[in-house]
Amino acid sequence: MKKVGVSEEEKRLSYYKYFEQPMAEIPQDKVDILNAGLSAPETVLSINDKNLFLKGEYGNTCDCGYAVASDGTGFVANTTYMPGVTSEMLDWWFPWHSVGSDLRYKIWNPEDHYFARADRADYVVDPAVPMAQKTWGVNHYILEDIGMGPDYLKLCFKRPQDIGYDESLIGTEQCASLVCAVGEGNCPAAMTHKWRPYQDGVLFESRFWIGFGMADGKLVKVLPDGVVIPDIVPKSLFGHNIKEYTNLAAILPQVYAEQKDVF
Repeated sequence: MKKVGVSEEEKRLSYYKYFEQPMAEIPQDKVDILNAGLSAPETVLSINDKNLFLKGEYGNTCDCGYAVASDGTGFVANTTYMPGVTSEMLDWWFPWHSVGSDLRYKIWNPEDHYFARADRADYVVDPAVPMAQKTWGVNHYILEDIGMGPDYLKLCFKRPQDIGYDESLIGTEQCASLVCAVGEGNCPAAMTHKWRPYQDGVLFESRFWIGFGMADGKLVKVLPDGVVIPDIVPKSLFGHNIKEYTNLAAILPQVYAEQKDVF
């Protein structure tokens, strides 16, 4: 696939080499899941049970795949083993890529990422703000292509408790840390990525609930009753997710080693 455009200024940055190198190959088992079609509606983890996700109590719900729930909303789940990656690297990555050059976002997925820009860069770069809190209350304005053409997205990152998470579950064996956000755009959705130590790296686990947004300070279903999310939406998001996180797992240890002190 063709990569997104870069400027001459971007080409002079030390991490341009990650843009030039081939993207990491998606594992075949995930490609097979993508091509197999929707998981059954009963495998969807209800957004009302999202704290079970932090606890690692998934039951029979899908941990890698995509589905349309019985209420018409969409669901995407992905689990990525990231060897050599630490929790600290991921706490750093999410704020780091939202400030500075657009190339930071492009190296994550050179074929589909155009830019991600934080609206509170002063807060993000403030050394007094703990690394794991640098996304809280920060909106990322994003241009990316998840498979249906470049599309704008406002990703509103939240403090976990502000969308109903029990923060006592963070920093535990099943959830070392996390980021969570509510996306505003053509297809509103809630997103959570959590991670925990696993083997010689971390297990990075993602959940998306499509058709949900904020109303009166609460995370609720905003998809009108009777409307059903088209299958292509969760399928495309799953395809995009397995692609970008496979590549992030491949580049993050070295990017962090070289850039961790450069905000």
